[in-house]
Amino acid sequence: MTSPGEQPNEALQSLARAHGVAIDFWNFDGHHQIVTRETITAVLRALGVAADSDDEVTESLREVELAPWRAVLPPCVVMRQGTDHVVPVHVRDGAAVEVEVVLEDGGRRPLAQAMVWVEPREVDGRMVGRASFTVPGDLPLGWHALVAREEGGATSEAPLAVTPARLAAPRLARERGWGMMAQLYSVRSETSWGIGDARDLAELASFFGDVGADFLLINPLHATSPTLPMTPSPYLPATRRFVNPIYIRPEDIPEVGYLSGPQRALVEWAAEDVRPSNHTNAPIDRDAVWEAKSQALEVIHAAGRSRARQRAFERFCEEGGAGLADFALWCALMEKYQGEPFPPELSSSNSPFVARQRRELADRVDYFCWLQWIVDAQLEAAQRTATDSGMGIGVMQDLAVGVHPVNADSWSNPDAFAAGIGVGAPPDMYNQQGQNWHQPPWRPDVLARSAYAPLRDMARSVLRHAGALRVDHIIGLFRLWWIPEGAGAAEGTYVRYDHEAMVGVLLLEAHRANAIVIGEDLGTVEPWVREYLTSRGVFGTSVLWFEKDGAGYPLPAADFRELVLATVDTHDLPPAAGYLAGEHVDIRARLGLLTEPEPKVRAEANQERDRMVGRLHDHGLLEDDPTEREIIEALHRYAAMTPSLLVGVSLTDAVGERRAQNQPGTDTEYPNWKVPLADGSETPVTVEKLPSNARLLSLVASLRAQLGKDDRLS
Repeated sequence: MTSPGEQPNEALQSLARAHGVAIDFWNFDGHHQIVTRETITAVLRALGVAADSDDEVTESLREVELAPWRAVLPPCVVMRQGTDHVVPVHVRDGAAVEVEVVLEDGGRRPLAQAMVWVEPREVDGRMVGRASFTVPGDLPLGWHALVAREEGGATSEAPLAVTPARLAAPRLARERGWGMMAQLYSVRSETSWGIGDARDLAELASFFGDVGADFLLINPLHATSPTLPMTPSPYLPATRRFVNPIYIRPEDIPEVGYLSGPQRALVEWAAEDVRPSNHTNAPIDRDAVWEAKSQALEVIHAAGRSRARQRAFERFCEEGGAGLADFALWCALMEKYQGEPFPPELSSSNSPFVARQRRELADRVDYFCWLQWIVDAQLEAAQRTATDSGMGIGVMQDLAVGVHPVNADSWSNPDAFAAGIGVGAPPDMYNQQGQNWHQPPWRPDVLARSAYAPLRDMARSVLRHAGALRVDHIIGLFRLWWIPEGAGAAEGTYVRYDHEAMVGVLLLEAHRANAIVIGEDLGTVEPWVREYLTSRGVFGTSVLWFEKDGAGYPLPAADFRELVLATVDTHDLPPAAGYLAGEHVDIRARLGLLTEPEPKVRAEANQERDRMVGRLHDHGLLEDDPTEREIIEALHRYAAMTPSLLVGVSLTDAVGERRAQNQPGTDTEYPNWKVPLADGSETPVTVEKLPSNARLLSLVASLRAQLGKDDRLS
């Protein structure tokens, strides 16, 4: 089976392979797909490779072959600790060259030349030879530098990352751990400002730590544009490096205690505008929340701070460097132009006209930097509360796949992103039309040339105050589905990344943060990828509803993988109560998203449910005529029966919620990422009610009994 359109010739196929662009793939139903010439050409163009004609393809093939020979050292070397690595060094044929490693701490290690012979070749009119040097595997973890000195005095440098061969095991109170999973924005308290925030995060962590949880997984907290309307999806941010200040609890800022009476009144009045929504079941109104919080935050920022606090703020800005300054300026410009496109002369931070804006908007840049300082401090307090409560891991942050089409990252660093491309997913059994998330992808070649700076800066920031990082769609470190602008979601192709380097850089940052990594490896993932991640100490993800044997029955508990986070469901499905009731079919039928006849889909859903209930009976987890609550508890006990080292419980499952947080394939048709936490009767459940929620306590007790952790349950 092939896609419609002209197929690529052999030369174009060779060029595509050389740049990691797939020319074919196997789709979800087992059919072989050939990628069209139009798609391959568009993707290569986005990589800066000319391929519109046969002559261009021929020239581009020559360029990709000669490129390594034109550089003395590779753009960046990423290796594993414990394994020697051979580095090619290109110099004038016959010239002597010495290579050493300059360590992070200033130490130096000369390298020995490896006995590898490669025939010299002519490059741009001169003969170039290749010498090979061995980088020993006993180098310390960290970012070092390779330095090559050619005979005659020429010196070249390249970054060298020595990464963990395998990430260390997590800190757990017992051999296996469990934790809660929550969409933070949806979990509100009596004093919230209409949305869950950092104070609520600390309260949740404290409670669940007290009842034995080792972690609390939350949705991505990435920043979005400060202008309205605010993008609701936490998986479509403006940047993955910085935090959305909507999660600030204004009254927890120390300076609030020193406000004058009128100033304090302004803060309290702003809260009064949105606090009543904490007790309603209406969709969360981020715009109203941000308007209210902005009013309060402006007052607090304008009041100033002590000298010591000001110095702490300045140190935070110094540590954030140009990345923080550029993000704050982008926010100020978004505010100035009210979310409309910037003038052409301000289209990126590289423009010479940006310097003037930086001066003119200095006060607003200071304000947006201050917001990051405040939210950073509040997240630090939440993680400290989590570990103080007994959690072995604490807060588990979530990392989105990419960024919104209008984003701060590509404005600050446009060269790192592929223009005219959106990231998505090919058709699968749940989304048979494919998905286009319209997220611009990183260019693999630019990542290498920048020593993976965008990846490591982002990972370092997200891991600042977390004990674990869940990486959404971790296959994106290996390959991404690139969709050319104007094409349908099914008309894309995969582009491969240097996964050894990408994973290595991520593990190095996790190691430095003393954190673990969980990769969301659901969907179409090649088996070797899971094996590779396991060998590096990266946890996978298992969802009970998706784990099936060859006959379509629920996978036996003993057959689950060990190094995974096992859960009953995921945020892209209704909670367990809704799934058992067929809500995942109801939603798609109501919104016209079914690609097969509704009776067939319902029959399959009923069969899936019946088989799962039957499996629970087989394991003695259910008696006859079980209630909904009993089935949900049995599902979680089944997850606890697996060898999986981590078991996650969705807070929505614990309180009996039925509504999905997100329906893939929709935008405004469903209130995605706006559903507040409620029970089965759609009565809002606040943080204060959780310790006395009988259904939640029963589920936790049932799970812990299965895990053998009753001694920690108070």
